[in-house]
Amino acid sequence: MNVPTRRNALRRCALAIAASVSLTVFPSVFQVTYAADSVSLADAIAGPQRSDANRARDIYRHPAQTLTFFGLTDRQTVIEIAPGAGWYTEILAPYLHAHGKLYEAPYIESDATSAAHLAPMIDRFRQKLANDPADYSGVTVGALQAGRLTGVGAPGTADMVLTFRNIHNWIKDGDLDANFKAFYKALKPGGVLGVEEHRAKPGTSLAQTIVSGYVTEDFVIEHARAAGFELAGRSEINSNPRDTKDYPKGVWTLPPTYAEGATDRARYAAIGESDRMTLRFVKPAAGH
Repeated sequence: MNVPTRRNALRRCALAIAASVSLTVFPSVFQVTYAADSVSLADAIAGPQRSDANRARDIYRHPAQTLTFFGLTDRQTVIEIAPGAGWYTEILAPYLHAHGKLYEAPYIESDATSAAHLAPMIDRFRQKLANDPADYSGVTVGALQAGRLTGVGAPGTADMVLTFRNIHNWIKDGDLDANFKAFYKALKPGGVLGVEEHRAKPGTSLAQTIVSGYVTEDFVIEHARAAGFELAGRSEINSNPRDTKDYPKGVWTLPPTYAEGATDRARYAAIGESDRMTLRFVKPAAGH
């Protein structure tokens, strides 16, 4: 007898739950009703493909609320930019597997030294996908470098481009405007750019942004609009009023990085992860 895959087990379990609660009303984000070949967003978030360490950060990152705010559906073509170790990939891949398409575009820095420093992380990300074909076989890995997207489908065909906590790096590297233009080109008219980023206090200088990792909301909006996007919504889903944004080593002082090591660790743990803007931009329907 064949051993069932985790995906098949998830489907059978989810169908059983759906049958048992068919008369119960749930909030739309967590509703357990879907086609037999699909994995709901709630089940993707709860699935065994996610590491315990990543799951523990849901209290700060609010994946269900964030992705719902962006308007994600399971039939979309999505490009995730600079996925890092794959925190959101663990959710997006199983959710989009049956009916959608997920492209991953690791960010390759233009500076050769920086690119070499990040290369092992990108290799680990690729290996993570290769080690779990049941969850990641439908994922295609391309790249983003110097404002050029490669290996992520034809221009103008993506429904959504997502980037989480990356903009400060592109500001430092001088790639922000070129990257925004690349995202605009990748999206179909009406497509969505979803942005989550560490939020600076209004009036924070560009020099301080580069040092601290915190970016002002107005700065992000200004540069996205310059690329052709329209601001379609803001959310406070990922806000953190405890974040004072004045730490010795910038945003990396806070969890999960704890750049100060054991120094004041309990204090930073009590603050939690950074205060973040969550913005939804749209490529106008008349865009080209």
